[in-house]
Amino acid sequence: MVQREFSAGAMIYRVEKGAPLYLLLEYNSAAKKRKTYWDLPKGHLEKGETDEQAAKREIKEETGLVDVNFIPGFKEGIQYYFQIKGKKVFKKVVFFLTETKESKVQLSHEHVGYIWLPYEQALSKLTYKKAKGIMQKAHAFLEKKQKQKTP
Repeated sequence: MVQREFSAGAMIYRVEKGAPLYLLLEYNSAAKKRKTYWDLPKGHLEKGETDEQAAKREIKEETGLVDVNFIPGFKEGIQYYFQIKGKKVFKKVVFFLTETKESKVQLSHEHVGYIWLPYEQALSKLTYKKAKGIMQKAHAFLEKKQKQKTP
């Protein structure tokens, strides 16, 4: 039987000099071939939590950021399989787009580093294809929003 996991996370950005900088977290890897990997903040839903509540809690736990604003209209999901201790796990993750004015990050014990990067650099730094897809959609969403603001 396949175990199922549900998580929520966020593509966090802040604006500096008129352009978004995206937050990536460096995780220790359980895989033998890779020591660390770069990904987005995310974590398991706790009993009774909504996706958004879980994402907000995970942002605080993993980054120390509390002043985050969820951008209405952006909610993207990914799903994948992985193995842990010989068991196959199906995981579904919902991502939100959030903005912060804070730049100082306080990492949890789960992470070994963080970096704020402009879009192109952040996209190339992300380790996994599905996380890159979330970033591409989030950036396109922000660009479209920005164009709607300027006449």
